Amino acid sequence: MVKVKICGITHLDDAEMAVTLGADVVGFIFATSPRQVTPQCARHIIRMLPPFVQTVGVFVNEDPDTIRNIMTYCGLHMIQLHGDESPTVCQDLMPYTIKAFRIKDISSLAPIRRYQGKARALLLDTYQGGRNGGTGKTFDWDLALKAKELGMPVILSGGLVPSNIEKAVSLVTPYAVDVNSGVEISPGKKSRVLVSAFMESVNRIQAGGVGHG
Repeated sequence: MVKVKICGITHLDDAEMAVTLGADVVGFIFATSPRQVTPQCARHIIRMLPPFVQTVGVFVNEDPDTIRNIMTYCGLHMIQLHGDESPTVCQDLMPYTIKAFRIKDISSLAPIRRYQGKARALLLDTYQGGRNGGTGKTFDWDLALKAKELGMPVILSGGLVPSNIEKAVSLVTPYAVDVNSGVEISPGKKSRVLVSAFMESVNRIQAGGVGHG
């Protein structure tokens, strides 16, 4: 079954709503972003969530010791690295590391090989100059199929919305999908209607027999 991560959570009610509607994972952005949260905010939200809900912290070129301290303080399960973090940094933070790659064309896949065995999964987002994520745009999903050939779990991100998620899951059959702006009213504020529609679309395609890879 494809896992669903709702990222960019900034409010407890949004986190609870996402979980109630079936999200497996909620994500908190600690890097500079319209959706940035403080460790204190994330800690409060996480402590109010039911057990077995996974939590992920998003960082960009942050000091590894700072990441570890925030993980411990907040109670994060995993970290998502969206900057220029080296394979060595990723390995040092294992087994908690998800490494994000911004996909522009086939050449964007070349660096991924260096991270094999040094991250638990790859997150594929859309390349946009000057941005480390949150573009709200899709990339060529055939490239995600190419990335899967490397043998690491693939988390698909970038421009996913209720109207295209069925096509994305059907084509790529990723391990998980990651949605942020595609289910928002405004940056950092999620829409119950959009989250519900997104989850219904994912559940519908999975009911049709699509697994994950």
